[in-house]
Amino acid sequence: MKLAEKFRSTEKPFYTFEFFPPRTDQGFSNLLSRISRLADLNPLAISITWGAGGSTKDRTLELASLTQKEYGIDTVLHLTCTNMEKGMVDEALRAAKEIGIQNIMALRGDPPRGEEYWIPTDPRFTHGLDLVKYIRSTPEFSDTFSIGVAGYPDGHADKSLSEDDEIDYLKAKVDAGADFIITQLFYDVDNFLRWVKKIRERGVTVPIIPGVMPIQTYASFLRLTKLCGTNVPTSLQADIDPLKHDDQKVKDFGVSLAVRMIRRLVDEGAIQGFHFCTLNLEKSVQRILESLGWTPGLSKVQTHNKLIADTPGSVIHPTTTSNPEFIVTPATATSTASNGLIPYLPVEGEIGKGEVNNAATWDEFPNGRFGDVNSPAFGSQDMWGGFGRLTAASTQWPPPRTAADISAICLRFLTSEVLSYPFSSSPLSLESHLILPHLKRLAHLGWWPVGSQPAVDGAHSSDSVVGWGPAGGYVYQKPFVEFFVGMDDVERLESKVRQMPKGSVDFLAGNNAGELRTNVLEGERNAVTWGVFPGQEIVQSTIIEQESFLTWKEEAFSIWTDWSSLFPPESPERTLLESIRDSRWLVNITHHDFKDPDALWQFLFEDVVDNAD
Repeated sequence: MKLAEKFRSTEKPFYTFEFFPPRTDQGFSNLLSRISRLADLNPLAISITWGAGGSTKDRTLELASLTQKEYGIDTVLHLTCTNMEKGMVDEALRAAKEIGIQNIMALRGDPPRGEEYWIPTDPRFTHGLDLVKYIRSTPEFSDTFSIGVAGYPDGHADKSLSEDDEIDYLKAKVDAGADFIITQLFYDVDNFLRWVKKIRERGVTVPIIPGVMPIQTYASFLRLTKLCGTNVPTSLQADIDPLKHDDQKVKDFGVSLAVRMIRRLVDEGAIQGFHFCTLNLEKSVQRILESLGWTPGLSKVQTHNKLIADTPGSVIHPTTTSNPEFIVTPATATSTASNGLIPYLPVEGEIGKGEVNNAATWDEFPNGRFGDVNSPAFGSQDMWGGFGRLTAASTQWPPPRTAADISAICLRFLTSEVLSYPFSSSPLSLESHLILPHLKRLAHLGWWPVGSQPAVDGAHSSDSVVGWGPAGGYVYQKPFVEFFVGMDDVERLESKVRQMPKGSVDFLAGNNAGELRTNVLEGERNAVTWGVFPGQEIVQSTIIEQESFLTWKEEAFSIWTDWSSLFPPESPERTLLESIRDSRWLVNITHHDFKDPDALWQFLFEDVVDNAD
């Protein structure tokens, strides 16, 4: 059914859920059981995101087909139009029509790559407005779909237009045939209400659905608000800052904040529905809806937790884990005490049968590149992609013409002379400073590091740099490092690994051509971050295995392609970057001796002579 029709016939507050297609087969399968559970909460619809340039086209359509046809849930297909190969928009619309989807979210997507140097795009589409006009003007699709478009209460992230110009553009999309607006995430309710009033005064009458993204960790909150250009009220920052070293409390705060925001918007009378950006996580969304009393058929346990959540000063307290820190992805949220909180009691059947590695913990470490490939949220944060961010930051890096130029860019990032790197949109993490001399040495060698983790042997869970999880626990990390090297170094390192005692060092190396060299057997799972907490089983928050490495490898090499497309064809810069992409290997080395902080680095550097500082 078209959402425009459902909106008109729905009286009580409604809600929709947004999911993205997982990167792995395991994650995809487990997301289906997660969606099945969340479907019991009676969402009005669910939406499935579309990767930039159609990068997730097949997975998106497969997932949308299952939710629409197998689960019988009205599904909204996100569709971005820029950077799409010619004809892909038509293919996607025909496929959606064939599987019975009647709702499209028409989005611009990432801006054109490398401006005039990016060739394989469909010239018909440069803005979301173009997509709305095309659907409405094409007889094959004009009456098939209800169309949604994006709204930006805090302004678009690129800040290229004034608010009045942005509202004019939004009105143009509605005038062209859009039926509803779903907004970007926001936390300033006063500003949102002002923005809605201003839009209504311009004559826009279609439903406006606020985008709600519960805060999961302090680090992801900072990253996403910066990425989206979200306004953070001073009072909110003051409330969350004291909690930033306790990922348990941050998650609880995210739930209670969302509940307060939604209640106020409902009380104001201007909003009747909400769109939850789930990031493929379920616990926070479920807790929010239970606290609001919107979930059907609450069990006794759920009712008990809802009443507690409704009590001023009380929060529900789930089990918490976190994620590793990477040299280029500062994602660890540390943790201190959560005393006096009433534990969250999982409901029987809440965790789907057959899900691997304790599905109950997946929601508790929602960020980080590795995590667990079985989790539906694996890779959800997209810290390593996003061409728009690469384009915006590229002015910080001199145009590279030699391998030495790449090393210099890497070193400038490691020494904090610049705050981004092609493989990181965020500044160097505090945890990376613990091993900074070793990372700088790698850069001097021309082994460009992109990810790392220091050894940690039983640090307190409240440690301000490496701690995570509930208070009174201890956390552990096996050291690993990931970097780009040439073939000669791959062979040398692989030979060294073979000489090590079996099980002491894990080696993974892959190139852009799809070759893999490794001593890690398929199916072997190496927990590199884990925690021991009172009253809980050991929590393994980060696992490295072939599947996770190969998934990231594809994205890592695509960054070289994206970077090269900023420069003209056959230019020295593009030639260099494409040759690096095609000749270098991405190597991941994990040392299993987490009690010796120097073990990994001694293994790497024992026979290396260089001029590192």
